[in-house]
Amino acid sequence: MKWLLGLGAAILIGAFLYFQAHSIKRSYVNGLPEYNALPGQEYIFERACYIFKSDAHPSQYPLVGANLPDVATSVAGLPQEVAEKQIGSNHAGIRILGTVQVGDRFRIVSVRRDESGAGVQMSFEILFVDEADRPYPRLDAYYIMNHDGDTQGKAPSILTDFAVQRVKK
Repeated sequence: MKWLLGLGAAILIGAFLYFQAHSIKRSYVNGLPEYNALPGQEYIFERACYIFKSDAHPSQYPLVGANLPDVATSVAGLPQEVAEKQIGSNHAGIRILGTVQVGDRFRIVSVRRDESGAGVQMSFEILFVDEADRPYPRLDAYYIMNHDGDTQGKAPSILTDFAVQRVKK
């Protein structure tokens, strides 16, 4: 009977360790000095992109990105040409929900840090300026970001291959 109690304890410990290794600790770092200037910054898309959900990168919000082989954050499962006719289609674990057009404007609303057994990932939650007209107004900008500084405590940035900062006059 004692072995049954020991087996139960071993299973509970194993389950705890498994879930700890596969869990994600999400924190919003907007208030930290290196990130506090980012929320509120406005950008303009310089490239058409897809809005999508990915099995490989689960996210609370839909992701935005494109298949650009010459860019490090390219999403290989997306069609290379951004076209409205692809909305609703599935490609290798990716479901296309919509498109973003050149000239669409967005602002950063939050900076998020996800820590897991795989490491640290920084991401922006972005909101379209014309959010009321969008079926998916809030997006995860993970695939349009420069992630070089993620593990070094540096603030990430939006890649100029995708969008440029709007300078307000």
